[in-house]
Amino acid sequence: MDFKQQSLYHQIHPAKLLTDWSTAFAAAWLLWGGHLALGLVVGIVPAPIASALVIRFADLERLKDSALGCYVTRYMTAAAQAVRLLGAAVFWIAAWYHSWVGAVAGLLVIVAAWSYGLLLGH
Repeated sequence: MDFKQQSLYHQIHPAKLLTDWSTAFAAAWLLWGGHLALGLVVGIVPAPIASALVIRFADLERLKDSALGCYVTRYMTAAAQAVRLLGAAVFWIAAWYHSWVGAVAGLLVIVAAWSYGLLLGH
């Protein structure tokens, strides 16, 4: 498996998903509490570390051959990944400004980026 494939399939590894979601919420909590620097560190630093570890040590072939692997092959484009990042930014900015509506909107953008293939009915 080449690096491009590893970069795609590592995104659906449970350890990577757990890292991304838990640190996103922890960062939002810290930002809501006024801890800008710590919130950004918690939100940004663990993700690339988890990515490197999953790419290096995880069995991504198993994920590639799964139903979710087929889904991300088809639908997790660079644009979808950019939309996910935008959703995280909206989520964190909303947390900084204490906006529940903005935070929910950011989360909905992330969920939409993950699930738009399902929404299209393909």
